[in-house]
Amino acid sequence: MPLPAPKVAFIAGCNGVSGNALVEYLIRQPKTEWSRIVVSSRSPLKNYWQDPRVEFLSIDFLKPVDDIMETMQPLCKEVTHAYFAAYVHTDDFSKLKEMNVPLFKNFLTAIDTVAGDSLQRVCLQTGGKHYGAHLGPTESPLHEGMSRYDDKGENFYYDQEDFLFALHKQRKWSWNVIRPNAIIGFTPGKNGMSQALTLALYILVCKEQGEVPIFPGNKYVYNAVDDNSFAGGLADISVWATTNEHTKNEDFVHVNGDCFVWRYFFQKIGKYFGVDIPPQTEFLELGADQKFGNGLKMADWSKDKKPIWESICKKYGGNPEAIEWGTWGFLDWTTGKAWPTISTMSKARKFGWHRHDDTYETWVETYKSFENAGVLPRNHLLHTAAGKSAGSDEAKVMNGIQQLFS
Repeated sequence: MPLPAPKVAFIAGCNGVSGNALVEYLIRQPKTEWSRIVVSSRSPLKNYWQDPRVEFLSIDFLKPVDDIMETMQPLCKEVTHAYFAAYVHTDDFSKLKEMNVPLFKNFLTAIDTVAGDSLQRVCLQTGGKHYGAHLGPTESPLHEGMSRYDDKGENFYYDQEDFLFALHKQRKWSWNVIRPNAIIGFTPGKNGMSQALTLALYILVCKEQGEVPIFPGNKYVYNAVDDNSFAGGLADISVWATTNEHTKNEDFVHVNGDCFVWRYFFQKIGKYFGVDIPPQTEFLELGADQKFGNGLKMADWSKDKKPIWESICKKYGGNPEAIEWGTWGFLDWTTGKAWPTISTMSKARKFGWHRHDDTYETWVETYKSFENAGVLPRNHLLHTAAGKSAGSDEAKVMNGIQQLFS
């Protein structure tokens, strides 16, 4: 009996956290399973992979679809599995649709046309916005059986899905939709939503200024249960879903499988960077009555911090440009919400996907990747510096709290 023909992947958005993780996952699979991995991004390639199967195409999916197909023709005729991880972010949720709907429509139209009968599966990555969790209180935990909410025509995920479903009815290929929640992962450059990197920048700048980092959100979320989606696990479930027959034409939520409470998690992240963060008892915003609010607006706080970050990089290493990669508005949202947004993995478990990722470990792994890439200072250098200054004035360390509540 002959071996099955190897698959050919096409990944749109390889410079992002999700797309980068997909490439990293696939290059670890044998050539007998994946013979080629075609990757694309509209910006220059930020990373490189020592795997001859990886081939890069520079594609802006907001350009005319005929131009896109012409670019794809030489490399994408044999694509069997197409993964859409591209995304254009803005903190103004009402403007997401005008950019992201044509982005996906052009992607799907182009790969469907160029790959033709070779195409077997299309994977669309969306997220928690599908359930309206970004706008206010909704059913929790989030799950695949929830009905669409009244989005006033603004939720671009619905338009993307509807286009996918309509074209699928006319074709032989199958689809999957994967919905992560607050993705944690590495990419060697600016990304639309980068919670882990942004929090690291905040803590390290506070440390350099001799201030204790204040939890920037509200009292509700500080004490609430939350969850994340690790990019490595997200890549895993995406490939699993798209390569099994019993999972075709199914949607799956993705989170790590555990939960955390910011009260304790914030302290653990601080400790990783050599900063002792005491429990916080005073809050400028309470998050009462499910009202969004931040005690400290990160978008405002970050505006004058570039010189401080550059000083940190000179002392301990790191990329001086990384302060510009902080997604401060996104951090404002993740710490300013005042309602639960956790998800359940029950459906995926029932279908046979059993991976579990420890959320704190995924943050540490992500930070190690940023350190290896020269984006963040090496952790051991920060701890060495902390040891030398351990006897400094305690009043100086409490400066951040005093300033905030004065």
